[in-house]
This record gives sequence, structure tokens and C-alpha cells, in this order.
Amino acid sequence: MKEIDFSKYKRKRSRSKTFKRWLKIIFLFILALVLIAGLLIKFNAPLAADIADNYLRPIIGDNTVIFIENTFFNISDKADSLIYKFKQPMSPQFLDQGKNIADQTSLDLTPIPVNNTFKPLSGEGVWNDLELSVFPKNEVLADTFIRPDPQRSFAIVSVVQIDTKLLRIGAVAGTKEPGGSLGNFGTGLIPEDILNSGNLVAAFNGGFLYADGKYGMIVGNKTYAPLKINTGTIVGYADGTVKIINYTGNNLGTNVIFARQNGPLIVDNNQEATLTPADYKTIRGTIYNGKEIVPNGTFTYRSGIGITKTGNLLYAVGNNLSPTSLADALQMAGAVSAIQLDINPSHIHFYTFSETSPGMYAATFLNTELAKLNRSAEYFIGSQRDFFYLYKK
Repeated sequence: MKEIDFSKYKRKRSRSKTFKRWLKIIFLFILALVLIAGLLIKFNAPLAADIADNYLRPIIGDNTVIFIENTFFNISDKADSLIYKFKQPMSPQFLDQGKNIADQTSLDLTPIPVNNTFKPLSGEGVWNDLELSVFPKNEVLADTFIRPDPQRSFAIVSVVQIDTKLLRIGAVAGTKEPGGSLGNFGTGLIPEDILNSGNLVAAFNGGFLYADGKYGMIVGNKTYAPLKINTGTIVGYADGTVKIINYTGNNLGTNVIFARQNGPLIVDNNQEATLTPADYKTIRGTIYNGKEIVPNGTFTYRSGIGITKTGNLLYAVGNNLSPTSLADALQMAGAVSAIQLDINPSHIHFYTFSETSPGMYAATFLNTELAKLNRSAEYFIGSQRDFFYLYKK
């Protein structure tokens, strides 16, 4: 009678148990990452962003980090939706506001019609002056807030309107983004001549990491990342003109001082742009033809920049937004063309500045919500990421 060798079956069972054990370890590891990321994002957004960008991405990859972020933000959005069924949202607390002096402004201060789905909040849609010491008699910056999403009473978008006739906009490439991986490192600093002039007015965030879309950036004569075809692009010129266009490879013209891309146009020719599923994916989209895109669908903090029919700029920033609701907010505020900028709470910010001594400035947050994170000092010591700044011409 032939003897049966049971050892090979034992080895198979052992390998099967080992495989299952490793699957369990990997699952628990990913779950732990999601929980840790969620806690960090909730309670220490800057640290969460630094860990994700500098440590997690190289180890587990961009897509896994994005998946973890999206998982947390979607859970958070669902929790907010439940909470605000029983709770009335509050008007944002704006800082540095002054008396409206509409007779000395080139801004369009017509109140923005509020969303009829909700009971209006105090000050909703009403423009207020952002006081600046370098413009004691002119209103060149104004802010308000609106709610563009009829399903989310708590999704509040703060909007700043910028007078491009009296203010100039510049762009700065970061010490790492967007060109560091290509060997093109920026200064990350507001130019010294602007600081010394005493005319610095404000600064706000730029676009995505280069790895998140390979979007282009040019400042002066230096290309930090090459421009991509069929991509939304904000272009600044030496005469102060600003355009937001779909770059199709055409010559941008002469005297270009900067160009920055960050995904497709979200508003084009006064209409919400028609985006493809690929477009939505590149800017962390949510809905296409009524269907949620997974895993890139997420409602999170988003920022964007638009231009009005008179050439003034609009900066928008808000919580629990999709690309669609961000586009709606910019359209409500008067944008005829717009692109999304950076997203997530640790990467979006808007500060105004007042000079305290020659070349030294104090920063004021746009509102108390953004005051939870202060990265204004980075503009003076070297920001890793790109940004825009405003100054008196």
C-alpha cells in the first residue's frame, strides 16, 4: 500500500494561512492610515499635509494617499450633512472689514442673489470693504460669502473681489512645487522689491503638486513646468492685464509675466464648463452626468480663481465643495472664466498684509475659518508651494 505524504497539504494550508494573515495585516495597516490621516487632517492639517506629501506619497504612492484623503473627506461630508439637518450654519467671521465706500471703487458691489433653498444668513451675498492702509480712500478688495449647493446649507464659500485697475498680481514658484522634480526650483519668496516698496497687499495659494496633474507654470523668462495643451491657464501681463483661458498651444502674446495652469476651465465663456470624466478625475471631481466617480469623488475645501466681464479677479474658497459647486459659486459672483486652484484645508489660504516697519508685514486672515492655519510666514522665508501675491502698482 502506497504511503500518502500529508506534508505537502500541511505546507499548502500553512501558505494559505500566511497569505490570509498578510491580507489582514495590510487591511489593518490601511485602516490605521485612514484613521490617523483623518485625525491629523481634523486636528492638525499642516502636519497631515506634510506627512502625506513628504513621507506617505513616496512610500504608498499618490493614488493611495488620494484614496485615503477622499475616504476621510467623504465620511466627514456625510457627517456634516447629518449634523446640519438639525443645526443652522453660521455666517463666516470676516476679518479686516471696513465701511463700504462704494462711491470710490471700480468693483461691482451689487449684492449677489442668495440661494432660495435656505433661509438667508446675516450678510450673505453682501460685499464688504477689505480695509488696506495703502488705499485709505479706495475700495480695491471686497469680500462676501455665498452658498452654491442646494443640498448643503453648510457649504459656505468666501469670495474676494480684486480691482485689477489699482492692483497688480504676481506669481511665485515654490522651492519644490511645481518644478522641483524637474530640477526647476523657485524662490518661494515674495520679491524683495515688492516688500521694500511697502505696497504688498495680499497673497493666496496657487495650484496642485506637479505629481497631481503635471500642470505648467512660467514666471518671467523661466519655465518651471511646461504648459499642457487644453488646460485652464491664468496669464498675467506686464501692463496689469490678466486672462483666464484654455491654453491650446497658441502664443500667449508678449510681455507675459506669469502663467499657471491647474486643470480644465470650470467656467468658460460665462457658462459652467462641460467636463469629461477624465477632467473630473484630474481635479478630484464628484459628479459627471449625475453619477459619482469613484474613488476621486470628494467634497472638500476647494479654492478657485475667476475673472469678471470687466477684468476684475475673484478668489473663492470654501468647505464641502465639489468642482461643480465651486464653479457655481464663482459664476454667482460674476466670473465669466475660472479655474480651480489647490484643495484641502491645509493648502488653501488668503492673507492681507499691512507694513509694520520697512520691509516687514503683519498678516490678517480672510476669516476665522482660515485662521485655523497660519502659513503666511512661508511667503517671507521660502514656501515649498507656489502662490500669488497682490500689490499696489
